[in-house]
Amino acid sequence: MPDGLVVADETGRIICFNAAAGRITAVPPAGALGRPLDEALPLEDLKGSRWWPLTDPYGGLDTRRGQPERNLLLPGGREVLVSARYVRAHPGGPVRRVVVSLRGTEARRRTERSHAELIATVAHELRSPLTSVKGFTATLLDKWERFTDDQKRLMLETVDADAGRIKRLIAELLDISRIDSGRLEVRRQTVDIAAAVGRHVHAYVTGGQSPDRFFVRVRPGLPELWADPDKIDQILGNLLENAVRHGEGTVTIEVAPTTATSDGEKGTEVTVSDEGPGIPEESMGRVFTRFWRGSKRGGTGLGLYIVKGVVEAHGGTITVGRGPRGGAEFRFILPVGTPAHLL
Repeated sequence: MPDGLVVADETGRIICFNAAAGRITAVPPAGALGRPLDEALPLEDLKGSRWWPLTDPYGGLDTRRGQPERNLLLPGGREVLVSARYVRAHPGGPVRRVVVSLRGTEARRRTERSHAELIATVAHELRSPLTSVKGFTATLLDKWERFTDDQKRLMLETVDADAGRIKRLIAELLDISRIDSGRLEVRRQTVDIAAAVGRHVHAYVTGGQSPDRFFVRVRPGLPELWADPDKIDQILGNLLENAVRHGEGTVTIEVAPTTATSDGEKGTEVTVSDEGPGIPEESMGRVFTRFWRGSKRGGTGLGLYIVKGVVEAHGGTITVGRGPRGGAEFRFILPVGTPAHLL
């Protein structure tokens, strides 16, 4: 691995310290194994605060999934990029592993380029709706009496639609911030995921799509699912929008019970596939990264990155592949979950 990898067990002692971590930190891997994480890897932030007591990976909120990548200092003042992931036995359970990734200065430059790209993308996506909102409101304020009621309504409907675009973009940015910081909250309650699929399909049909465009199959024996209903809608909405906008033919949504969760417990599996050209094989590994776009039909390229973060915040997994009829196929699996008041 090109990146340094350090893994600590549930007691905070290091059980893995790869060769790349040794090169980056100048600590021999053999000398790090078995030592407490904060002793073998004494990191400080740029203000001089000790990093491990500050972040307290084994304590604090039980919804935390880790720490986002940031610049920290090794002994001697050498700068390094560090991120951490907290592995729990189950959602809300104690931390069983702390997985730390270390990267050097070249990685920092790549991160800075990514941040610059995010700023440029946001600026570009905001410019068009804001220009429209400003133009229509200025026109209405300046020449209100010259327009008919129908003309005014059309302008206000356009302003409302563009304000909705801005609101969705801001929501995406907030989601990215929470995902990157490991602070995406999941407010669990019972969710009828089959009914949620039905609502999304009905909305598309009401909006003008043919009912024949969709085929929904719900397998019997679905377990009771405890999840965040708003975030389930976010996942379904994004995957269905991709299938309708970028795919072709029939969009198939299948909901089925499964035992294929990471801990072997029951879960719910949802598959969304289409009959379009699909995703090129060489792009499969980049689908869930920031700014990936499957076509030139607009969008920020942030949706699938957010979907993956939301699924993983539920303790689930998501994959992409080629569907049975050649199009793209997205499959996500959610564990049954635990009621929020029991976490």
